[in-house]
Amino acid sequence: MLKKILATAALAAMLSATGALAETIKIGVTPGEHAQIMEKVKEIAKPKGLDIEIFEFSDYVVPNQALNDGELDANSFQHKPYLDNQIADRKFDLVDVANTVNFPMGVYSKKVKSFDELADGATIAIPNDPTNGGRALLILADKGAIKLKEGSGLKVTLADIVENKKNFKFVELDAAQLPRSIDDVDAAAINTNYALEAGLDPMKDPILKEGEKAPYVNLIAVRKADKDKPWVKTLIESYHSDPVKQFILDKYKGAAVPAW
Repeated sequence: MLKKILATAALAAMLSATGALAETIKIGVTPGEHAQIMEKVKEIAKPKGLDIEIFEFSDYVVPNQALNDGELDANSFQHKPYLDNQIADRKFDLVDVANTVNFPMGVYSKKVKSFDELADGATIAIPNDPTNGGRALLILADKGAIKLKEGSGLKVTLADIVENKKNFKFVELDAAQLPRSIDDVDAAAINTNYALEAGLDPMKDPILKEGEKAPYVNLIAVRKADKDKPWVKTLIESYHSDPVKQFILDKYKGAAVPAW
């Protein structure tokens, strides 16, 4: 009898070690840093009994729709203002469960070497989604390049510009397309994940950078119904582990920083 119990325990341990008994979850990310970091998280989570399947999406809309529809179990690609806006606009039943990293947005140009060199009437491309477009405008307002309507908050739009001394013209494009636009415009406000993917250096190349206190920390989102499930706790513990933190610090050298 004792031998049977020991054999059963050994088999269970072996199956667990090989992942046969592990729980599998599907996580949506955007290409580049979010995908790379999640690969490291996957390494840490596997010995804890959690297998992570990673799915890459080229835009910011589909990962939340897929999560809400049950095609994913979690996603890791967005900041809270964006998630809040998606929930309000699309009635998604999602919730953030943990902070991940912060990617300061930058304004890039191939035409000038400093922001002050931009001429009157220069064209600046910004993201066309409300939160990241507003984020770009807030960077420009912080610089004093434009003035925004008082009390606009984070959800500012082009309609909230009340002063534009240099008569900048703004072009709204999909965030993923912005790196390709810098040959055609005078400057472009680009999210760091897309800048890195395009071979830009977020530490050296921007002519203007977002301040460190900007409220755009990225996060892990799940469906509300799943937020207290054990795998969510394991996922967070794995992401917030020392090896993942060191990976981020070593690989991105300040272009992305741990936010926990």
